[in-house]
Amino acid sequence: MHSKNTEEDVILTTSAAARMLGVATSTVQLWMESGAIASWKTPGGHRRTRRSTIQAMLDRAGPLSGSLSGESAPPVPSDPEFLLQGTEDYPVGPDEARRLALLAASGMVDSPQEIRFNRIVRLAATVTASPIALVSLLTARRQWFKARIGLEPQETPREWAFCSHAILQDAPFMVEDASTDERFRDNPLVLAEPHIRFYAGVPLRDRSGLPMGTLCVIDREPRRLRTAELQALCDLADIASSEFQSKRA
Repeated sequence: MHSKNTEEDVILTTSAAARMLGVATSTVQLWMESGAIASWKTPGGHRRTRRSTIQAMLDRAGPLSGSLSGESAPPVPSDPEFLLQGTEDYPVGPDEARRLALLAASGMVDSPQEIRFNRIVRLAATVTASPIALVSLLTARRQWFKARIGLEPQETPREWAFCSHAILQDAPFMVEDASTDERFRDNPLVLAEPHIRFYAGVPLRDRSGLPMGTLCVIDREPRRLRTAELQALCDLADIASSEFQSKRA
């Protein structure tokens, strides 16, 4: 019996696993690298997994429904906007592939404006005395604003997003003077409109705990937040996270 099981539990290439799951080979590669599919690398650098791993995923709830951190994995996005290309010109965390899949599954990107999020950015701008406040969501290609005040564009390229740095933090992320910060001084949003100098962002987390974007405030003058202002921004970010989770549910 042991010999039979070993013989049947063959080692699969990424393309063979993709055929079993009915998805693209590039998608399986991303999920192997993110840990959604248990795998290992050969000496030549190629990913491999076992048939039993893929079959167990199919048996539980269809393609790519394995458990990560106690939750079902989201469907693999088909839209390239939610897929990493491996040539990103911005910082990414180890769970970026899963984060993007969860964001795609939420349906929030490019959704209509909502009063509840608009109220949050108005309050954020007021309590921090900032001319610009945003609820941003980060795809692989764009920073899209679910709500905004003080800024005309609905989106910017992901490469320009200060929020790409903010979502990697467990604490609020602040830049007191972007013009002197080597990470941002050549950023188009610093060199031209809206001429960002000050930025403070707090991650907005899904029920999985992964950040979908931020609640952030921006000023055209160098500054820093007082303790009460920072606490108010964090409180509003918690409210925005709860609203996001409610929207997804």
